[in-house]
Amino acid sequence: MAFSPLTDLIVWRLKGRLPRLQRMMEAPKQVQQEQFRLLMQRGSQTEYGQTHRMTEGLSIEAFQERVPVVNYESLTPWIERTMKGEQGLLWDGPISWFAKSSGTTNASSKFIPVSRESLDDNHLAVGRDLLALYTSQREDSMLFDGLSLRLGGSTKINDLNGVSYFGDLSAIMIENLPFWAEWRSTPSHEVALLDEWEEKIERITAQVVKQNVTSLFGVPSWMLVLMRRVLEVKGAKHLSELWPNLELFVHGGVSYTPYRQPFDEILPHTGFHRLETYNASEGFFAIQDRLDAPGLLLMLDHGIFYEFIPLADFQGRSSDHALTLDQVQLGVDYAMVITTVGGLWRYIVGDTVRFVSLDPYRIEISGRTRLYINAFGEELMMDNAERAMDAACRATGAHVVDYTAAPWYMEGGQSGAHQWLISFEHAPTSIEAFGRALDEALQGLNSDYHAKRHKDLILAPPRIVVMPADLFHNWLKSKGKLGGQNKVPRLSNDRKLVEEILQFHARKS
Repeated sequence: MAFSPLTDLIVWRLKGRLPRLQRMMEAPKQVQQEQFRLLMQRGSQTEYGQTHRMTEGLSIEAFQERVPVVNYESLTPWIERTMKGEQGLLWDGPISWFAKSSGTTNASSKFIPVSRESLDDNHLAVGRDLLALYTSQREDSMLFDGLSLRLGGSTKINDLNGVSYFGDLSAIMIENLPFWAEWRSTPSHEVALLDEWEEKIERITAQVVKQNVTSLFGVPSWMLVLMRRVLEVKGAKHLSELWPNLELFVHGGVSYTPYRQPFDEILPHTGFHRLETYNASEGFFAIQDRLDAPGLLLMLDHGIFYEFIPLADFQGRSSDHALTLDQVQLGVDYAMVITTVGGLWRYIVGDTVRFVSLDPYRIEISGRTRLYINAFGEELMMDNAERAMDAACRATGAHVVDYTAAPWYMEGGQSGAHQWLISFEHAPTSIEAFGRALDEALQGLNSDYHAKRHKDLILAPPRIVVMPADLFHNWLKSKGKLGGQNKVPRLSNDRKLVEEILQFHARKS
């Protein structure tokens, strides 16, 4: 098979990254200690570091004693000062970029500082490493002979005050891509940064139907919307009819599980691979390093020092005791804490992870520290919900568009339950059968849920409420949160969100 000179050059450059990645996997403790020393050297020069007595030669143990575990709210005063133009507060280099992140659909937005180092040494570097690992395992790849279709957020770069700028991380990345990556990407810069999401879908479609697309990068939910529009415009049923050289889909942001079946219907069945990533505004943390094999390789040599708080002990307090990488165990849910070259110090990301391998360190995302249901002691995590939803869909032939769930409280001597608001693309023939399949899967996945379901004494079967197919889309739109980085929270431990959505539905009915 003949390769273009461009593909040969890019693959040759990417191969040079493999020895460092191999060392990262073989000597993880040493690599993390090196990252820690670098962070202490830089952090000791900052106002935040001096406030918390960071020094260049500080030990990890002393660092954990002196520097508190924090959430975004704790860092807000420091970030707000930085956004006004003050420097040297959280990082000893200039910070003028801020990634606007909603995380969930809460009204307030987060503004995550993005330094030059967090761009070069983390976000862009991990992206190159993913491509290096992919092309090393697929020597016949023609990836760079075509275009990469990127589907990022819907917020352009905004001028904050003449010295600072904010936008979706994807927009910041687009502004800082190396020339060769920009040259091999679609849609155009102008279209990629459009604000209005529905116009953006149409403009992207108009461009990409005429191009040789070889890879897809984006959030599964919105990528599915775009792919269906592309197929509709071309009058095709399968993406291979449009793009015969399509070979890779890199996805992240939300679980792929609910979208597996509809994607399987339109993606190529041979010579095609899907790779999952764990990339957030705060950092690019992990990538699927093996083709079609589960588990995300934790990126340890990319400007981040990791700590982990067992979820059973997690209180979200500054005094929470965190473990270092060499202290974690398989199969335990942990809240992840990061210290980064972007100026985040012992920062609670908000995600929970579970280690599936310790040699090398691979993880899976198990949920959110705040996205769970434990109203009745059932400890239902997002990972349980995603897997059970997938099982119920397979059992009944249903396709789910979106969903959210919350507790239904005990009233009048009745047992409690979980109420599920679900939008279907293809509804099951029997909602009752779907509910039974969901319930059985949850019991099989979660022993606490199974115990609470015993004879319906504490938990009754799930209460399924079928919503219109476009309900969640329209709800997000009504909140001004229609876009790639905004998503519907899957689980809530109270009824505030569910009641808001039900009231929205009632107004639209």
